[in-house]
Order: sequence, then structure tokens, then C-alpha cells
Amino acid sequence: MTNKNSTPKGKKKSQPRRRVKPLWKRAGTLALGGALLVAASGFGGWWAWQDGMILRGVQHVKWAAIATSVEMGLGVRDVLVVGRRETPREELLKAVRLARGAPILAFDPQAAKARIEALPWVRSVSVQRQLPDTVYLRLIERRPLAVWQHDGNLSLIDYDGAVIVKNDLQRYANLLLVVGEDAPVHAASLLEMLWNQPKLMSRVRAAVRVGGRRWNVRLDNGIDVRLPEEGPASAWARLAEYDREHNVLTKDIGVLDLRLPDRLIVQKTNRTRQRGGGTET
Repeated sequence: MTNKNSTPKGKKKSQPRRRVKPLWKRAGTLALGGALLVAASGFGGWWAWQDGMILRGVQHVKWAAIATSVEMGLGVRDVLVVGRRETPREELLKAVRLARGAPILAFDPQAAKARIEALPWVRSVSVQRQLPDTVYLRLIERRPLAVWQHDGNLSLIDYDGAVIVKNDLQRYANLLLVVGEDAPVHAASLLEMLWNQPKLMSRVRAAVRVGGRRWNVRLDNGIDVRLPEEGPASAWARLAEYDREHNVLTKDIGVLDLRLPDRLIVQKTNRTRQRGGGTET
């Protein structure tokens, strides 16, 4: 009978297994890793340096090719402009930054677009290179809507309420004068409403924004028309009807108050009051 715990003859008793130290904990491996890290860092710097040289080389080749392209007929000969009415020619050309004979391939349409759209009269512009030798500009200019008076200063505004220019406004004296801090952003909707009654609109000279809520309209004979906050278009139409039926605008009146929906409140001028006139409703 064989004892499983006994050691057979001729065989040595096994020795305890030697503990193996993980590779990453060995001193030699750590040293080698550090060396590789340093080498990798150096290689990365070398690659960055090489990469910079490559980029510079590419840029050199690029600009050399662009310079040569002029000899192949790719130089600017014409700048075609469509839609320019108010924008001064000199200002536009200065914003384009393009001389006759310059390499058309070196021209940056997007950069030119940003410069042109910064001009006062330009609302938007399309800029295109048309090879071999033409740059095409299509302008959409701002449309003057009214003259805005604010803090004692006058400005020409467009349909978006944006200020176009602040000087040389004499030729826009026929436009409506709007007054009030927020008047520009509401001016377009006011004009649209006023033009629903063309005969009345022909007599309007100014409009004052009151409390950021409603308008007072000044007519050519000095009458102030007080429009309501709600339903100003209906009130304006009601005034047109009153004038057709009663010629109310021909009377010696200072104020026509339309803020109440079911009536017209009339205030006489100071001259009429001094003669004993009263207020009609």
C-alpha cells in the first residue's frame, strides 16, 4: 500500500516556489521606461520641428504658385459691382482691398465680405471670385425709413431700426421724424399702419413714442393725435372717417385723443380757449 504523503525513493523533496517580481516593479525596467520616455519626448520635439518646417515649405510653395498664376492670366482685371447706390465708391474699394493685377487666387472673399458689411450703407453682400480675372460683388443696401431724434441728435434709420448715418441728413427732410428711445425698432410697423390711410399719412410730420407703449402723431397743422396702446390701426381709421364726415382736421384744434375706443376727445388750442371755446367730445 502506497502512502500518498510519502516521498518516493530517488526523488528530492520539492523546494518552495520562488516569488517572481512583476516586470513593472523591476528597477531595470523603470530605468528603461524613463529612458524611453525621454527619448519619446525628444522625438516629439523633433517631429514638431520637422512638422513646422513642412508647413513653412508648403506655404512657400503655395505663394510661389500664386505669384506664378498671374503670368498664367489669373490676375484681377475687373471688379464688378451690382446694387450700389449710396455706398461711396472709394469706401467700397478700400474695403475690398484689391488692386488691378493682384493674384486673384490670393483674394479672400470671406474676409472682404466682413469688411464690406461693416460699411454704413451695406446690409449684406455676396463676394465671388470669377476666374480667371474678375471679382463680383452684389450689394444689398439699407433702405432709409425715418429720421430718429434722440438726446438732441438726429440719425437716419432703416427698416430694421438700425442707424445708417448721422451726418448730412438734409436730403432726408421729407422722411418721418420719430422721437423716443425705442422708436427705431417700432418705426416700420408704425409707418405700415399710417399708410393704411394715405390721405392722413400725407399730413404726418412726426411721431413721438410715449412710455415705450404707444405713439403720439404730429400733423402738418400742429394737431397732436394721441393713438392708443391697443388697436392703434382701428383708431387711425376712425380718425380718417371723422375727417371725411366732419372735416375735423380743419378746425382750430390742439389735440385729438383717440385712446378711448368709443369716442374722440377734442382739445381746442390755447387761442380758442382764450376766446371762450370749450372741449368737445
